[in-house]
Order: sequence, then structure tokens, then C-alpha cells
Amino acid sequence: MRVLFVSLFIVIADQLSKFFIKGGTIPLLNLHVTGMSYGESINVIGDFFKLTFVENPGIAFGIDVDGVSKLLLSLFTLLASIGVFYYLWKSKEQKLIIRLALACILGGAIGNLIDRTFYGLFYGYAPLFYGKVVDFFNMDFFDFTIFGKTYDRFPIFNIADSSVTIGVTLLLIFHRTPAVETKEGESETIDITLNNNLIISEENNESNNLETTNSSLSEDDKSNVENYKREEIQN
Repeated sequence: MRVLFVSLFIVIADQLSKFFIKGGTIPLLNLHVTGMSYGESINVIGDFFKLTFVENPGIAFGIDVDGVSKLLLSLFTLLASIGVFYYLWKSKEQKLIIRLALACILGGAIGNLIDRTFYGLFYGYAPLFYGKVVDFFNMDFFDFTIFGKTYDRFPIFNIADSSVTIGVTLLLIFHRTPAVETKEGESETIDITLNNNLIISEENNESNNLETTNSSLSEDDKSNVENYKREEIQN
């Protein structure tokens, strides 16, 4: 399925951006990137849009989870990614926009799953499944309060977060319930079939009536009917 290349592109773009923000060393490629210091900001569009390096230890909006909850969150993300992949694979007949939305959600989920699963081991600060998600997009926004915490800027996010948000938005806008469409299609098919059967039935009845009428006529009457038909044809 070609839409999976969209997921692959999102995962690569997400991981490359995080690597250059956080920095690190890949001995196999003899590559070392210094990255940004934790909390450091680089203005891109004044104070409105910055690159700010932070790490999210929990879920959305910086809500922290610890211990077993952290492990369950990582495992849930893994199962959710498998579920989205399976649904995407089974939805080959869906509209392209729906499959693109699912591909965006899948790519974003895998991008953040890599952080939670492997970053703790790769950077040497936590065991498997206990890593932190790297965030860096920092945008100004109107003040709002959620989960008891007030924000004067939008919570810092990454490419994977953006991808999931775009995918969910597209699903909400364009998704239609397949079952309803299928039932309507079946209803139309049944109506057409019934109409055709009625027409055929009426034609057969007319033919049977003519045969019955002809059989009840005398020989002279039949001869008169045949002569009448010939005159009609000639005229």
C-alpha cells in the first residue's frame, strides 16, 4: 500500500528532527551531533515561533506518568500502532483521504513510540519502554487551562504530534459510516431487482393472456385475427 510511504516519511522526518535537536552519536555512521542544551530556545519567527528543546516524560500537555503507568503507556502506544496498521491494511477500499489520515496517525504514533521505547537505552538514562519524548516546536497561543494547569503558550510539540493531530482532524471531517452506505446500496439494488421482476412478470402475464385468448377462439375467428394483423402490418 503506497500510503504507508507517508507513514515512513513521517517517522524518518520525526526522528531526524529529534536527533538534530537532542544531539547524539551514531558510531556505525561515525556521526556526532551536538544538539541543543535542555531548555534552550532559538527564535524562528520572533517570539511567536521558537525551537525549544524539552522532553516529555508522560503524555500530552506534559502530564507526567511514572513507574508502571509509564510502562503501560508505552505498551498501549505499541498496541495502538499495531491496531491502526491493521485497520489501514483492511481499509484498501476506503477513500484515499481516509487512508492518508490513518497513515498520518500511524506515522505519528510510531515516531513517539520510538522515543518512549528506545531513547532511554540509546541515551543511557532509562530502561526499555521508559524513554522520554523529545519536543521542540514552541508556539505562542492564547492563554488556556487544561487538567488544572494554565498555559500562556501552546504546549511544546513535535512532528509526530502534528501528524497525529492532522490525521484525527481529517477523519473527523471526511469519515462516513461504511455500514450506512452499504445498506443504502443494498436497498437500491433490491428496488431495481424488484422492479425488473415486476416488469418481467407483467410481460409474461400479457403473453399468457394472449395465448389463452387465442386458444379460446374458433378457427374462423383465428383466421380473421390473422387477416387483421396482416392488414395492420401492410398499412
